[in-house]
Amino acid sequence: MTTDTGHVTHEGPAPARGLRRVTAPGFLRAAWMAPLFFGIGLGLVVFFRRLAGWDPVFDWTIIVAVGALTTAPFGFLGGIGVFDYWLRYVSGAPTRPEDHSSHGARRWQDYFRVNTDHKVIGVQYLVTTFAFFIIGGLLAMFFRAELARPGLQYMDSQTYNGLVSAHAVLMIFLFIIPAFAGLANFVVPLMLGAPDMAFPRLNALSFWLLPIAGIMFISSFLAPGGAFAAGWTGYPSLASGAPLGQTIFNLGVQWAGASSILTALNFLVTIITMRAPGMTFWRMPLLVWANFTTSLLVVIATPFIAGSQFFVLFDRVLHTNFFNPSEGGYVLGYQHIFWFYSHPAVYIMMLPGFGIVSEVIAVFSRKPIFGYRLMALSLMGILVLGFSVWAHHMFVAGMAPWLRVPMMVSTLLIAVPTGIKIFSWLATMWEGRLHFNTPMLFALGFISMFVLGGLSGIYLGSVPIDIHASDTYFIVAHIHYVLFGGSVLTIFAGIYYWFPKMTGRMYNERLGKVHFWLTFVSFNLTFFPMHWLGLRGMPRRVSDYADRFGDLNLVITISSFALGASTVVFFYNIITSWARGPIAVSNPWRSMTLEWQVSSPPPIFNFDEIPQVVGGPYEYGVPGARHAVMSGGAAGALQETHP
Repeated sequence: MTTDTGHVTHEGPAPARGLRRVTAPGFLRAAWMAPLFFGIGLGLVVFFRRLAGWDPVFDWTIIVAVGALTTAPFGFLGGIGVFDYWLRYVSGAPTRPEDHSSHGARRWQDYFRVNTDHKVIGVQYLVTTFAFFIIGGLLAMFFRAELARPGLQYMDSQTYNGLVSAHAVLMIFLFIIPAFAGLANFVVPLMLGAPDMAFPRLNALSFWLLPIAGIMFISSFLAPGGAFAAGWTGYPSLASGAPLGQTIFNLGVQWAGASSILTALNFLVTIITMRAPGMTFWRMPLLVWANFTTSLLVVIATPFIAGSQFFVLFDRVLHTNFFNPSEGGYVLGYQHIFWFYSHPAVYIMMLPGFGIVSEVIAVFSRKPIFGYRLMALSLMGILVLGFSVWAHHMFVAGMAPWLRVPMMVSTLLIAVPTGIKIFSWLATMWEGRLHFNTPMLFALGFISMFVLGGLSGIYLGSVPIDIHASDTYFIVAHIHYVLFGGSVLTIFAGIYYWFPKMTGRMYNERLGKVHFWLTFVSFNLTFFPMHWLGLRGMPRRVSDYADRFGDLNLVITISSFALGASTVVFFYNIITSWARGPIAVSNPWRSMTLEWQVSSPPPIFNFDEIPQVVGGPYEYGVPGARHAVMSGGAAGALQETHP
C-alpha cells in the first residue's frame, strides 16, 4: 500500500483466530511453551541424576539453574516467535515469503511483539530500560531510607545487601548499557543512510533477551535466602557459598551479556557494510564512531564476564573448585577475569554518551566539531587503553607490588584521550551561537559532572590514595559521578534531542529545564558529600555506621529522594508530550546529520531514495555546506542561513 506521502507501507499480520491464537507466535504461545521447556529441563536433570545414582534426584538448586533459568527462557523466546524463521530454515522447511508484516509499528500493539524494525526495537529498548530504571531507583530509595540514621530501622543486613546488589545490577546491565543500545538502534541506521540494521531478526532477539535477565534479577528476592547479596561484582568465596539467589545472578548476567554481544555484532556489521554512498569513515557522525568503538569493546570484553560467572556457577552447582582456596582454587583469578571486562565496561557505559554529547554540542553551538578526526581517534585510543587498566581495582587485593606501578601509569594515561574530548567540546562551544535548550543543558551538566568524576578517578588511580579510600563512600561518590553524572545525563540529553524524531511531537521545554535543574542540584547534594564521608572513614556496603556520620547521611537520604522525585517530572513530560505534544517539524534543531532529513517519525524503511553523502556532518556556519543530497540533488542537509 502507498500512502499520500508516497511512502510504501505494509499491512500488519492478520489477527489469529480459534486454536491458532494459542499456536501463533505471541505471549499466549509463550505462556505454555515456557512451562513446557521448564519441564524438559527438570526432566533432563532428574534423568541424568538418576542415571548417575546421585542423591537426591530432585536437587532444586540444579533444577532451578537448568529448568527455570536456562530452558524455560528458551521456551519463552520460542513462544513469542523469535526463532520461527530460523527453525524453518535449519529444518529444511520452506521459509515463508517476507511480507514485512512484522516490520514497523502501525498500532501500539506492535511494540509488544517481535518486530524487525530497528526504530521499533529502539523504542522497545528505551521503554523497557526505563522500567528497570524505576525499579532500580526504588530499590535505592529503600536502602537510603535505612541509611538515614545509624542503626537498623527497617531491614536486616542481608536484605540491605540484596537491595544494594540488585540496584547496581539493574542500573548497569538493565538500564545504562541497553539504554544506549536503544538510542543507537533508533538513530545509527538513519545516520548511516541504511534502511535497517544488518540483521533485523537478530536485532529483535537481542532485545527480547533483556527482559529475561531483568525478571531474573528481580525474582531473586523470592528465592529461599533472599536476593543475591554479594554485590554486583559477585566476588567469591562469598558468592560461591551464597543462597540460591546468587545462581539467579550468575545466569541473569549471561542473558544480559548475550544481548549486548549480539547487539554489538549487529552494529559492527551495519556500520562497516551499510553506509550510504559517499559515507566514508571520516564522514560518519561521532555518535556512529562512538557506537563502533563501544561495539568492539563489547565483543572483546563481555565474554570474560560470561566466563567468570560460569566458573562461579560451576563451583556452586557442579562442585568444581576454580575459586575455592581450600581446594587449590585461585580467588584472585576471578577478580582479574571480572575486571578485565568490568573496567572496559565503564567505557561501554561512557563512549555512547560521548557521541550523544558531540551531536548535541555541535548542533546547539552552531559550529563544526573542533578536531573531528582527533575526537574519533581518541575514541579508538580509549578502546585500546581500556584493556590495560583493570588491575587498579585490585590495589588492595594482595597483587604483586611490581604490577601496581604499571597499572597506575596506564590508569593515569587513559585520562589523555578523555581530556582531548573535554577540550574539544569546550573549543566547539567557544564563540559559538549557544542555544540552551534542554538537551544542551544536560550535555553541559554531563561535562561538569564527568570532569569531577574524572578528577576523583585520578586520585583513585594513585596507589597510596586508592589504598586509603578503597571500600569507602569515596568510591560510591566516584562511580556515581561517572555513571549518573556521566552516562545517565547523556541518556537524558539523547532522549530530549531525538524525542521529536522518535514521536513526531515536541516535548515541553519548560518542564525539560525543570527536570534538568532538579536533577543537577539533587544529584550533587546526594553524592558530593559522600567524598567527605569516605575520606573520614565511612565504609561502603554496610547497613550501619558510626553515629558521627548520621547528620550528613540524613541530608544525603533526603537529597536522594529529591533526585528520585525529579524523574517524575521527566516521565510526566515525556508521556504527555508523546500523547498530545505539539507536532514537530522534520528538523526542529536544524541539524545536518541524515536522521533529520526524513520525516518525524521516519518512514518504515527510512529513506524513499538512497542518500548520497557529499560532506561532513558538522559543517555549521560554512556557506553552502551539505552533508548529503537526495532526489537528484536536493539538499539532504539544511544550509546555514540564520543563527
